[in-house]
Amino acid sequence: MSHNTTEIAVGGAVLAGALAFALYAGQATGLSGAGTGYELNASFRSLEGVSVGTDVRLAGVKIGTVTKVDLNPETYRADTTFSVREGIPVPDDSAVVVSSEGLLGGNFVEIMPGGSPFYLEAGDSIEDTQGAVSLISLLVKFVAGSGDDE
Repeated sequence: MSHNTTEIAVGGAVLAGALAFALYAGQATGLSGAGTGYELNASFRSLEGVSVGTDVRLAGVKIGTVTKVDLNPETYRADTTFSVREGIPVPDDSAVVVSSEGLLGGNFVEIMPGGSPFYLEAGDSIEDTQGAVSLISLLVKFVAGSGDDE
């Protein structure tokens, strides 16, 4: 009887741990739906390393997530929609950049606020964008050299 009680207690603890982890994972990835916000749009030349669910950050703080990515067949640019947490106004002269967390880290979308006294509203587009810089192409250029050394 004691053996059965121990198995039930351990099973319950494992189940509680799994539930706690699932709840944490849902909140960390933004799937909890707990936050409301507004959507903004941007068009990038290169969106390498960014997909739906990627963080949107301002001053290093997560303020939203990428909600939609589509290829525009006319301009061959990546049209992106992302959400920004309610209560965080974004100046209308802001820039959006695809940044990297480091050599081994992933990419994220960073909003670089401007100084305008006017703010973007839901559905507006940010025109000033900078796409992802390919680390591989930079390394190839460095290894190949510029050839202008002499």
